[in-house]
Amino acid sequence: MPLSLFSEVKMSLGVFDPDWRNEWTGMPEFIQADEKPADSIRVQFRTVEDRERFLRKMGHGPDRVKSIWFPRRDYLRQSERVDSTVTVEPNRHPVYVISKGRWEKPLTVKALKKLGIPHLLVIEPQERKRYAKGIKPWSGRQVLILPFSNLGRGSIPARNWVWEHAAKAGAERHWIMDDNIDGFYRLNKNLKVKVVGENPFTPVEAFTDRYENIGLAGMNYEFFIDRRSEHPAYHLNTRVYSCILINNSLPFRWRGRYNEDTDLSLRVLKSGLCTVLFNAFLCKKAPTMTVKGGNTDELYRTEEGFDGRKVMAESLQRQHPDVVTVTRKWGRWQHQVDYRKFRSNRLKRKTKR
Repeated sequence: MPLSLFSEVKMSLGVFDPDWRNEWTGMPEFIQADEKPADSIRVQFRTVEDRERFLRKMGHGPDRVKSIWFPRRDYLRQSERVDSTVTVEPNRHPVYVISKGRWEKPLTVKALKKLGIPHLLVIEPQERKRYAKGIKPWSGRQVLILPFSNLGRGSIPARNWVWEHAAKAGAERHWIMDDNIDGFYRLNKNLKVKVVGENPFTPVEAFTDRYENIGLAGMNYEFFIDRRSEHPAYHLNTRVYSCILINNSLPFRWRGRYNEDTDLSLRVLKSGLCTVLFNAFLCKKAPTMTVKGGNTDELYRTEEGFDGRKVMAESLQRQHPDVVTVTRKWGRWQHQVDYRKFRSNRLKRKTKR
């Protein structure tokens, strides 16, 4: 991702909570300093041998690398643990994964199975047999079959059905995820470490359940966070995408056809409630339109006389003209949301009874 795009993403995140360290008490360690280089130079070599000799002098092997630090700073390298199947602390709130057309590559389901996190897979009836073949081991008790199919409205009907299912089950909140998340990460000390052997959802739940006025919470996208930059443990009052913990008592439901995550976030914020987007815990979402199935085929098409990106951006602008503008960046249409008006929405701790 270009550095300019990191800047745009940072702007779109809206409110930086100045009190986040005070609110983070009792939570997992989070230390994230500014580790960007103060300066850099471009070094050119006449021969491959000269390049290899230079790398050895700098304390590196002769393998091809894109950049190095001087003095060497190994701790800034990306770090991942070896995957394994484990049993972890259970969630406080139920986890739902909506999936369509992804029986061959159900990324979120596989990621949750590796972590041993119980979840409910939500699919349409015509795809049940295909998912049964594609997901092993298959357990019908972990699958919910929707009472409709092929409505042509994206995931909105399924999301609302899940919301009602969770509320009827007596859950205070519920997690809802798309089936395009390929793992979860812990950000700390300028490292993104792939989560293995623990449940990344339970700290998010513990933090969220402290407060009486959090409508939505969730994990930021891994690719939005530059691990060498300073970040707070969470951003307050911004959009929450794809991996969302929803308060079931909200007087809203999913609506529309496009940008439903941003629309719901804005309606929650306009009601005076807060949203919390976590940076300490991240989800690795596959980029839009790179995974077959889901909304890719139904909503994001671009053909002669129809630009899906522009239609999506303009749809959100019509819903929220006071905070949304439509711009063209990086060769495609984008919506831009101004979250500054929600700075006055402050977290309120639950009172002890």
